[in-house]
Amino acid sequence: MLEAQGVGVVYGAQTILRDVSFDVQEHEFVCLVGPSGCGKTTLLRALAGLAPISAGRATFRGAEVRGPQTELAVVFQDYARALLPWRTVTGNVALALEARGIPRTEHGERIRPLLEKLRLAAHADKFPSQLSGGMQQRLQIARCLAQEPQVLLMDEPFGSLDAITRQELQDEVARLAKDERRTVVFVTHDLEEAIYLGDRVIALAANPGRIAEIVSIELTRPRNQLATREDPRFLEYRHRLYKHLGH
Repeated sequence: MLEAQGVGVVYGAQTILRDVSFDVQEHEFVCLVGPSGCGKTTLLRALAGLAPISAGRATFRGAEVRGPQTELAVVFQDYARALLPWRTVTGNVALALEARGIPRTEHGERIRPLLEKLRLAAHADKFPSQLSGGMQQRLQIARCLAQEPQVLLMDEPFGSLDAITRQELQDEVARLAKDERRTVVFVTHDLEEAIYLGDRVIALAANPGRIAEIVSIELTRPRNQLATREDPRFLEYRHRLYKHLGH
């Protein structure tokens, strides 16, 4: 579905990424982890066509990614800045439909199920400033889903949320990925989050960013915030990957 083939990124005299290669299979949930400054976000943006690649290439279904495309949707960490404050919840989701050229007469029937799925239906007429952080991030995800992408590229989407809201959204995204049959590439600083969500975890090393290890996560689904995290294999994965975080 998505592939990095020897991807390198250089800004000026600084090499951010060097010779990064991996693939993402259809309907797979892949998490990227690594120490601060290892290039996780740069790699995600390169896969999305939002950052220039200096060496190698990124491909989507075998075709080189040369710029943004509707099949690849990005969910940013800074949800407050990603939303349009002068548009309501419905209006923000409609933005994706407008970009796709969907007639306004069809917006309601397309938006309503998305808001219900993400528990935002009761807030359809509110503005982003009237929503909690968790609701704002749900709104950004709903807008991305309205784009009908084949791949969701998520850049630390829960990094600034409190622990309870974060766990709720982890379960919602896992459910959505399964129900909607989406392919997901998910950047996080949180190793436990990566293990909880991922089918595979790709650990990056820093200076320059490169692949340190790729680990398949063989934990049964659906996962449970208590039982899964208490599984001895979960702890084994955590110990195995922890060394790559630079602590």
